[in-house]
Amino acid sequence: MNDSYKELMVKKESGLKEKLLRVVCLIPTIFLGLLTLLTGNMIIFIIVIALGVLCYFVFQWTDIEYEYLYLDKEINIDKIMAKTRRKRVATISVEKMEILAPEKSHQLDSYRNRDIKAADYSAGKDLPGQKLYALYSEGNQKYLLNLDEDFAKTIKGIAPRKVFMD
Repeated sequence: MNDSYKELMVKKESGLKEKLLRVVCLIPTIFLGLLTLLTGNMIIFIIVIALGVLCYFVFQWTDIEYEYLYLDKEINIDKIMAKTRRKRVATISVEKMEILAPEKSHQLDSYRNRDIKAADYSAGKDLPGQKLYALYSEGNQKYLLNLDEDFAKTIKGIAPRKVFMD
């Protein structure tokens, strides 16, 4: 019995949309907070409290990390929001995996024409020491993951004909 254990954390890159959403939420909150200090108006104070709560949730939703955990022929993917809340988003069986290869690999050419929706659990691009991989699973499911060489080699040890690292 070959029980391997690997763990990998990937920080999702904040895109322009996330940064803009944070700024759009934060600027009115600060402006109205200063206005409340100057005028002492209770209605504006209640609006500031509501905007503050909204900002809290916006910052929670835009600070995302993914944790990949390989154990007992399964890849578990957890989504960690603002380093406080964890949610299991996917469990992928290596036995049901069709192929795992870098996103730009020619090995995926026959899979590219499939009309399926991809579940993106990656940083969105290659990171230092990590490549963007595409994993196709039975049932027409595609997952995008950022894996380092050690994590990919561990999966290749279990399913050598399904994993490509070129």
